[in-house]
Amino acid sequence: MRRGILRSIMVLACAAVAWGSITRAHAAAWWEKNFWMMGPRYDGNVPLCHEHGPLDQITARFAIKEYRFWNSKLELVGFENIREVAWEPWRSGTIPRRFCAASALLSDGKQHLIYYSIVEDTGMLGTSYGVEWCVVGLDRNWAYNPQCKMARP
Repeated sequence: MRRGILRSIMVLACAAVAWGSITRAHAAAWWEKNFWMMGPRYDGNVPLCHEHGPLDQITARFAIKEYRFWNSKLELVGFENIREVAWEPWRSGTIPRRFCAASALLSDGKQHLIYYSIVEDTGMLGTSYGVEWCVVGLDRNWAYNPQCKMARP
């Protein structure tokens, strides 16, 4: 009895798949195209270049990256001459981002130029801002090469 029911269900499923593949495809109706497709809603709520949140993220992630991947004990110990380079350099309606530059002091006593961007809704699960950064001369994996050019607007 149970086998007969399972066999009937399988036959019906195969018939439904076959019927769906031989019928004509129709364009999506108005409600199918617009149901929960509201588009991006950005507030432009992005921290300023000198705020502690983004700078603390850069400091922590730089130390982790240097230690884990490059077997180095270098750390960022401070920032100077922090300035905004651009705010939403592309057309409006794109993801709001603030491009910044600063002079970073490292634990070895040297200063390097650092470029970073603070981007709305690109943090953990899209719930907060995200930060991308590049230290000139220490882009060891060449992610933003040459000379961190790809980290700038």
